[in-house]
Amino acid sequence: MSEAPKTEGGEGRQFIVADDDDGIRLDRWFKRHMPDTSFNIVSRWARTGQLRVDGRRAAPGDRIEAGQTIRVPPAEVAAAATAAANAAKAKRPERPREPLTPEEIAFAQSLVIHRDRQAIVINKPPGLATQGGTKTEMHVDRLLDALQFDAESRPKLVHRLDKDTSGVLLLARTSRAAAHFAKAFSSRTARKVYWAVCTDVPSIEDGMIELPIGKQPGTGGEKMYVDQKEGSPARTRYRMIDRVGNRACWLELQPYTGRTHQLRVHLAAIGHPIVGDGKYGGAEAFLSGTISRKMHLHARRLRVDHPDGGQLEITAEPPEHIVDTLRNLGFTQSEGDLPLDEVKFSETEEGKRRIATARAKDARKARRGERRGRSQP
Repeated sequence: MSEAPKTEGGEGRQFIVADDDDGIRLDRWFKRHMPDTSFNIVSRWARTGQLRVDGRRAAPGDRIEAGQTIRVPPAEVAAAATAAANAAKAKRPERPREPLTPEEIAFAQSLVIHRDRQAIVINKPPGLATQGGTKTEMHVDRLLDALQFDAESRPKLVHRLDKDTSGVLLLARTSRAAAHFAKAFSSRTARKVYWAVCTDVPSIEDGMIELPIGKQPGTGGEKMYVDQKEGSPARTRYRMIDRVGNRACWLELQPYTGRTHQLRVHLAAIGHPIVGDGKYGGAEAFLSGTISRKMHLHARRLRVDHPDGGQLEITAEPPEHIVDTLRNLGFTQSEGDLPLDEVKFSETEEGKRRIATARAKDARKARRGERRGRSQP
């Protein structure tokens, strides 16, 4: 972090986002560089327009980029706000967390798919929020007490998944591990791989979606959309695993940036919404027949450098409704884990083989359909 030249009139302090902070949330930037400024104060500045990034109003959850300018109120205003917040906090005792029931402890521990001295990985089920909110009493953050095991403190969340998205969720067991993993996610060295079942079939089997994303006006920040003028850059790579005619496809997704609802917004924007995602796909996001109406987005794999050396690579099994859909559409789950390469999958020998196999499979399905059609009176 470096302080920018003062603006005329003393409107506030300005800071330039350093390379090490590229991609992190704005609230995390404050935690790193202005730890005495509480989240409530940052939120208040955002609501009143006193917090700005490159001259535009900003929210605590916004992602920032290297080179951007963050403007905050003058030092004396910040100090007064901090003092007032500390005084108010001192007057009210902290609300203790309710102890977990034996059933909740057993449930939380049943989610663990990896554990070592630095990390715990759980397979988060769909419908379980990562953190609490209005009317959300059951969430991963509440269950962390059950995952302390032999560590000195409860584990820490280092990234999030949407409530209806299932799969790999990484937790740090030490402060050193939390800092290490946070840097891996912000610097985008961590590789995240998702499975999604989507409606229709993209014409390009291996592609990159590059569409900027912003908060949709009038939704209170609850919904995102493609914003070509003021949106934050967002990149998603997709690779086709299999398809069923032109009805639906099974895609592997790799987010190269970490925007809110990025995968869901991107897939809907190119006309292939994720099955079950009515928020972004509307009626087009649902398939007829016995296909579940739940979200078909699953965090399948995570590969990240381990704090103690080497790499941590974890795979999470999909939930029952996705397994059922793959089977009902004629997909073979064992074919879903494509190589984590850096070149286009379609240009590799393995990719060419899989694509040829998929095309042959489509041709066989078409011929079966033709034979059934000729046999009918």
